[in-house]
Amino acid sequence: MHAIGLRVALLERDGDAVAEVARGLDPGLGSALALTVDVDDTAAVEAALGEVEGRWHAPDILVNNAARTVPGSVWDIALDEWDAVMTTNLRSVLVLTRLCAAPMRQRGWGRVINLSSLAGQQGGTLAGAHYSAAKAGVLALTKVFARELAPYGVTVNAVAPSAVLTPAVDELGAAAVAEAAKGIPVGRLGRPEEVAALVAYLAGEDSGFVTGATFDINGGTHMR
Repeated sequence: MHAIGLRVALLERDGDAVAEVARGLDPGLGSALALTVDVDDTAAVEAALGEVEGRWHAPDILVNNAARTVPGSVWDIALDEWDAVMTTNLRSVLVLTRLCAAPMRQRGWGRVINLSSLAGQQGGTLAGAHYSAAKAGVLALTKVFARELAPYGVTVNAVAPSAVLTPAVDELGAAAVAEAAKGIPVGRLGRPEEVAALVAYLAGEDSGFVTGATFDINGGTHMR
């Protein structure tokens, strides 16, 4: 997003990590704002958005990308763990979209891009059944908000990657990553910049006739 000339506010619960990313985008920090926020904490999210509005203005574009994975059998998921994964992966989408889309609706323009997953389409268990269930919920919520906001010039779309080379995937272990690559027709995992390019398109002016859609980016794993 920053590469296409947009100012970006980054919300991340790891303060050191988000500060490092912001400095990497803009050493002067004039166009990249690092905010230490846990999206599970609605009050903290509201305060962070207030800070963004005070520094610039209410966001024109929202990318919902917060997620957590906890691999394991569906039979072994503790209910507290289920709730925690749902809160991060699904409730945060509801909270942030409601907070950010209201000003977009008033201005008559906006973009919301929700990161879902192939697991949410196929019920994969590699990252946990609760992860898959939450990401399926993201797809449904995308359609709900798309219908609500379409008359106001605000589009809402979802991006559903398969395995992408990110730190979260690395945590699954080399054996799991290699096994996942075998099942992808193009023979490799995705690259973050490939997903980012798709998100950038959905954030732009040329995507105004696209809303309520789910974009597959999975190397041919899921074709429809």
